Amino acid sequence: MTDQLNKYLFADQLTRAQTVELSSAWQTGLNHQSYPDSVRDLLGELTAAAVLLAGNLKLDGSLILQAQGDGPIALMVVECSSDFTVRATVSLREGATMPTEGNLQNLLNTYDNGKFIVVLEPKSGSDLQPYQGIVPLEGDTLAEVLENYMKHSEQLDTKIFLAANGEKANGLLLQRLPGTGGHIEGTDAPEEPSWDRAQQLATTIKQDELLALPAAELIHRLFWQEDLMLLEPTPLAWHCPCTRERVSEMLAMLGREEIESILSEQEKIDVSCNFCGKPYQFDPVDCAQLFIAKSDQLNASDTLH
Repeated sequence: MTDQLNKYLFADQLTRAQTVELSSAWQTGLNHQSYPDSVRDLLGELTAAAVLLAGNLKLDGSLILQAQGDGPIALMVVECSSDFTVRATVSLREGATMPTEGNLQNLLNTYDNGKFIVVLEPKSGSDLQPYQGIVPLEGDTLAEVLENYMKHSEQLDTKIFLAANGEKANGLLLQRLPGTGGHIEGTDAPEEPSWDRAQQLATTIKQDELLALPAAELIHRLFWQEDLMLLEPTPLAWHCPCTRERVSEMLAMLGREEIESILSEQEKIDVSCNFCGKPYQFDPVDCAQLFIAKSDQLNASDTLH
């Protein structure tokens, strides 16, 4: 099954591994968007990373990853909720020249002012306070930026492998867990920690393999000699809460005069969701209905009072 998060625990309980596969969910997210390939792939990597990091959290709310840049990409944002629905978006800097071979540094950190931000946003009404961590965009890849963040902000040794294209957004995470190490049965000699072995084996993986191989096959190829415990898989889905009703409310807030001014210059109003790019169209009749509905609501409120 694709579109899921898989979790594994090594026998000595010193290492955990996670894989994420996003295919139909990722394609849903791209359905109404048109990004340059390098931008799309970078956003896919960040989306896979958000799922991997959210998989280790006990939070009723959302994990939000943001990369703010001074290059052609002004902002990338991915949100993964505690029910493992995701959404993602990119804001491109107007007038910026897109590099032929786009990468993290020349797309986001052209003048070394880029920032990487991790936000933990509890659900409304929670007693928990939001958390925000900010680090520089140091590293040649998003995986390196994330590894640096986990090492210095969370004190966790982590290895992350990410790959994305127009069809898939996949990733692998290895994380060292607190412990003292195991022993080889029948001897007093300490066993080589699984963390050391896992790191060495994982460095052999290539990006095309990460995209081409199903998660189970990837894990088997890398760790076939290991005794792994597979935990319950978590299904993933793309979800954007935009609706025509919400867009209507936003347009109504502009006011009748502003809407009529826009319609005097064009036959209809086209609005696209910032996150999923889904288009919404409002002709003059639709726009008139916005204010009829608003007037009816106000009259109903006055009647109640």
